[in-house]
Amino acid sequence: MTDIARSNLKGALFALAAFGLFATHDVGVKALGQSYSPFQIIFFSVLFGFPLATIMLMRDPEPGTLRPVHPWWTALRTAAALLTGVSAFYAFSVLPLAQVYAFIFAAPLLITVLAIPILGEKVGIHRWAAVIVGLVGVLVVLRPGAEPFSLGHLAGLTAALGSATASVVVRKIGKEERSAVLMLYPMMASFVAMAMVLPFVYRPMPAEHLGLAALISALAFAAALLVIAAYRRGDASVVAPMQYSQIVWAAGYGLVFFDELPDRPTILGAGIIILSGLYIVLRETLRGATSSAPVLQTRSRAATLSSPRISVMLRAQANAVPPGHEALANAREGK
Repeated sequence: MTDIARSNLKGALFALAAFGLFATHDVGVKALGQSYSPFQIIFFSVLFGFPLATIMLMRDPEPGTLRPVHPWWTALRTAAALLTGVSAFYAFSVLPLAQVYAFIFAAPLLITVLAIPILGEKVGIHRWAAVIVGLVGVLVVLRPGAEPFSLGHLAGLTAALGSATASVVVRKIGKEERSAVLMLYPMMASFVAMAMVLPFVYRPMPAEHLGLAALISALAFAAALLVIAAYRRGDASVVAPMQYSQIVWAAGYGLVFFDELPDRPTILGAGIIILSGLYIVLRETLRGATSSAPVLQTRSRAATLSSPRISVMLRAQANAVPPGHEALANAREGK
């Protein structure tokens, strides 16, 4: 086995472990969602996530203030991240795990579309066809007419759209904004917004439920570190598709903990969405992982307000590289 193959294998294994932890994180969200509002769950998970984010910020060597260079784009990204978290947490609370993942897996399709107006990306007929086929997969999951369209379904779709928006905006401004700005603004906005809503939805939480909220934050942070390790070792074209392994975790966890078994439309629709996403990744791989490959360049995983976004943590680590090692860091980042 060559060094490149061995490195890609390590990257894939790290990614599989990471998305297994993310799926476990989502089980915790769903379990708490049976008793508490998503606003309350997010408040405490973000609260417990602040110490972990602070550890990352202490390593940020970039000079400057916390004022954003692009305030309006930063505000849009912050709002999109907040909307993603609330929508995803609610969707996990009321829908089967596998169905929520099917909606979230549509994010790469939406990134491809949003990259046109925001990044000036040109999308050819092949990727447009993949987007259309993927959206057909979403309709298969939704099965309009056969099942009522619920607030949970809307939340799942909103989470995918919010995640795609946040990812594309980061691609646009990420090179000019400090990592600290990109880390803190969504977390602070989430904390403040949830704190404003909390008095209206709060229910007392026993120690074990508070512990579960803390575990959610720890799982998200640990999974983020594993994803970073995966991208440090493996090519993006190898690591990125590993996110789809979450559908396997969802099927297992759903059956064991919530007596959920994915039905045929969910499995079929998720399969169509996954194949469409993989096709887009393949097209971007053939074109090269440059700034015009927004799906491959998206490292973060939707629905995790309890820890900093992975793309931002990657950038912070790259900025902390000792002098003389910049070329190695750039090579690992695909720059």
